[in-house]
Amino acid sequence: MQYGICLLSIVPIRSITEDTSEVVTQLLYGDHFKVLEQRKHWSKIRVAFDGCEGWVKNIQITIIDELLYSTLETKENPEFSIDLVSFIESGTNNLLPIVMGSMIDTSFNHKHEGTLISKKQGKSKLIRTALLYLNSPYLWGGKTPFGIDSSGFTQMVYKINGYSLLRHAAEQATQGEALSFIEECEAGDLAFFDNNEGVIDHVGMVMENNYIIHVYGKVRIDRIDHTGIFNADTKTYTHKLRVFKKIL
Repeated sequence: MQYGICLLSIVPIRSITEDTSEVVTQLLYGDHFKVLEQRKHWSKIRVAFDGCEGWVKNIQITIIDELLYSTLETKENPEFSIDLVSFIESGTNNLLPIVMGSMIDTSFNHKHEGTLISKKQGKSKLIRTALLYLNSPYLWGGKTPFGIDSSGFTQMVYKINGYSLLRHAAEQATQGEALSFIEECEAGDLAFFDNNEGVIDHVGMVMENNYIIHVYGKVRIDRIDHTGIFNADTKTYTHKLRVFKKIL
């Protein structure tokens, strides 16, 4: 078994070994993973944080030994960057911009210039973090302020605050405790929505006073009720409610 880490700002994980194939998710700086299969130009990996699998270009990853992988896996209080953009200094006049939510480790003698957060944060901090992504554009498979999808958004907000969510909305819906009514929800709880086939394909974060922050074209705030999400711009319901979940 081989192991690796991402030492670039953002690396796409694709569904197949083609540059034009679907991006299923992204690696951010500091994400580590197992290498399941290695070919001449591509490797199939499994991300340690959420178990998501896909293909990455070999020239965009760094192979590490099992000892370092185990050290990263057992780290009690990982540190995450919380600036929209900060910088890693890896040598003289060699700066690498990284995005919010990147994991910072000292194993490669990289110096971080920016603000860090570590340890589990209180539930009240979730919405504060979510608002940092406000107006970020929608991007299928994205996990950054420069492009993000609905489940990438909720995953990153929870991750920065010290908690683990799976990658996709349907997977996240299997976590936590179901709530029957919106009145039972607290700010930071999750709301899940399904399509016409009954498949959960969207997730957002409940705010106070029956509002929700979610990704629809961009990270935005809308009204939510027992029917679903009401978009004030179009005066229509855009997503049909399936279930509320309390994760914390």
